[in-house]
Amino acid sequence: MNTEKQNLTNSTETHAVSDATLRAFIGYRMKRAFNVVRDDLTATLRAFDLRMLTYTALVLIVDNPGLRQSQLADAMDIERPNLVIIIDELERRDLIIRDRVPTDRRAYALKATLAGRQLYERAVAAVTSHEEKLLANLDQGTIKIVFDAFSVIEQAKRRT
Repeated sequence: MNTEKQNLTNSTETHAVSDATLRAFIGYRMKRAFNVVRDDLTATLRAFDLRMLTYTALVLIVDNPGLRQSQLADAMDIERPNLVIIIDELERRDLIIRDRVPTDRRAYALKATLAGRQLYERAVAAVTSHEEKLLANLDQGTIKIVFDAFSVIEQAKRRT
């Protein structure tokens, strides 16, 4: 029995795992590509002490001054309680401020501080460079096709 286990282990170690069936699915291919993008983006953002979610929130806040927390949660497609952790982190780092909305005492308008806007500028430039490097082997026509395909997929979710 021990020898049988050892033979089985040795045979699986010498043969590459085939994912041919999975590679027939666009979702699987998207996930594999996303893993590459995510890993490189994580390394890129580490220099700014940002994670993908904190970076996304900062960009949306800078690009949409006065954005309410509920709007930000919707835009990021995350639950509002999970957003509080992200907002707290950005606020603790003095990258954003929360102002009460005068017409709705329960709501907060989010605005970037000067430090937040400066970090945004540097981080967006780094992320732009990160994407340019990852996509360097694709021509602009192919990139447009990918963008268009993603848009169609997103629209399919809205129709369901």
